[in-house]
Amino acid sequence: MTDFEAKRERALKLLDATGIRRSNYCPPLLRLLWRLGVQAPPPHFAGFGATAGVAGAFFAVVWGSIMWFVMWRSTGLSPTSALLAAVSAGALFGLFMSAYYAYGRKKHKLPDWDSLNTPSAA
Repeated sequence: MTDFEAKRERALKLLDATGIRRSNYCPPLLRLLWRLGVQAPPPHFAGFGATAGVAGAFFAVVWGSIMWFVMWRSTGLSPTSALLAAVSAGALFGLFMSAYYAYGRKKHKLPDWDSLNTPSAA
């Protein structure tokens, strides 16, 4: 087991003990990234900027694509305006999700990712 996998398992055990729903601390996008070999920590342990960037980019692409094909294209909205709207919405979503996870980290007194190297954190 790699160092990352050991830290991830310790983090998941800590998160499970808090009563937070698994779908919240281990969302499908994160599980997909892990299967692809990306060593991303659970969102409660990730940095504010990293969480905002990943959540915001994912939201902007998915939501922007849906809005383009369902609504914006038929209303004549320019691609530039659609892109600006999607990026703005993604940025707001990313900030809100980062704040949400930071609040959960503080509320449940979770250690930071780097301190999970020590066995006493688990």
